[in-house]
Amino acid sequence: MAKYFAFNAQHAIDYIKNLVKEEGYDFFQPDQTLTAYEFGDGNLNLVFRISDEQNNSVILKQALPYARCVGESWPLTLDRARIEAEVLVNHGAICPEHTANVLHYNPASALTILEDLGHLQILRTAQINAEHFPLLGQHVARYLSYTGFYNSDFYLAAQDKKAKVTQFTNPELCQITEDLFFNDILREHERNNYPAQLQSTVSKLQSNAALHLAIAKLKAQFLSCPQTLLHGDMHSGSIFADQSTTKIIDPEFGFFGPIGFDIGSFIGNLLLNYCAQNARISEFVIRRNYHSHLLTCLQESYSLFEQQWLALIVKQSTDLNLQANGYAEHFMQQVLQDAIGYCGVELIRRTIGLAHVADIDGIEDEQARLDVQRHTLALGEQLVLNAHTCNNKEEFFSLLISQLN
Repeated sequence: MAKYFAFNAQHAIDYIKNLVKEEGYDFFQPDQTLTAYEFGDGNLNLVFRISDEQNNSVILKQALPYARCVGESWPLTLDRARIEAEVLVNHGAICPEHTANVLHYNPASALTILEDLGHLQILRTAQINAEHFPLLGQHVARYLSYTGFYNSDFYLAAQDKKAKVTQFTNPELCQITEDLFFNDILREHERNNYPAQLQSTVSKLQSNAALHLAIAKLKAQFLSCPQTLLHGDMHSGSIFADQSTTKIIDPEFGFFGPIGFDIGSFIGNLLLNYCAQNARISEFVIRRNYHSHLLTCLQESYSLFEQQWLALIVKQSTDLNLQANGYAEHFMQQVLQDAIGYCGVELIRRTIGLAHVADIDGIEDEQARLDVQRHTLALGEQLVLNAHTCNNKEEFFSLLISQLN
């Protein structure tokens, strides 16, 4: 087996040329001159775009044996490249219209070749610029409900499900989530990152015993509830979109966990952008209209996620016990309460934890940025504390609107 080494642009070109000439891949014609450049701006990986003279292109993504954002002092498993490729293959077989297409995977080099989605926009950047995507909520709901259902106990035979849980065991990256999402934000920690002006707000939040209890319950679900194969990092930077298309990328944090985690993370990122726009869009009417668009997207994704899950349970469930009258509704109520809680934690951890969002950090006016951060912390806290009181979507939307106004 070839020894691992980190690629540069020329390595990426040579690798692609070999696949085309020696192994019959049809990414490019064999006689094409190829160019490549590295453009990864994430925390963990190298990402190259390789193009030919006709502007055909593919993406080569390679995992590094450490966290790129920190350096070699934070080692990471290369197995995350396998997890990412296999989650994409799994989800792509179920929901190809919304999953990035894997063209090639090499476990020895921890690299994956993917379709180039450069004709689409990264959702986070587009939403910072207040761009509208009318089908986003519908598309995300379909992706999460279908990939969720067809990897769950409702559909898979027990032995198949347990084999997949083993296949997608991802302890190192789950530990990162456990630390950054649940642990660090409730106490003083060197990884936390927030301005001194927020210290009194953060101290009050960290001393809230009810919040500690609620987050403990959410973490327990995350640790011990392998309900379905999650994306695991469902934020706005993991989504490409335009007016008619939505594609999901980067599931290297994938594992079997609680169904509500992914949908909660997604709606949490919509709310981070919603709060940020209070400081970004100065004109009231434009801001109101964009807020309305974000809330519509949130409501559609949340409602259609529930509807599609319930419909799939009725039509496709293979487990007779789980078809018991009333169980599907009971199950989904718990899933959606979990989602509200995870949404709230996402708001908190993206504000005071290690990994922030450009929606907020890019606000130039310091006081306006602080106001937004206080808002996201207060909103997140209330969603975590009150998630269990939301027995249906109407109660959730009512709670949400009361905290946004």
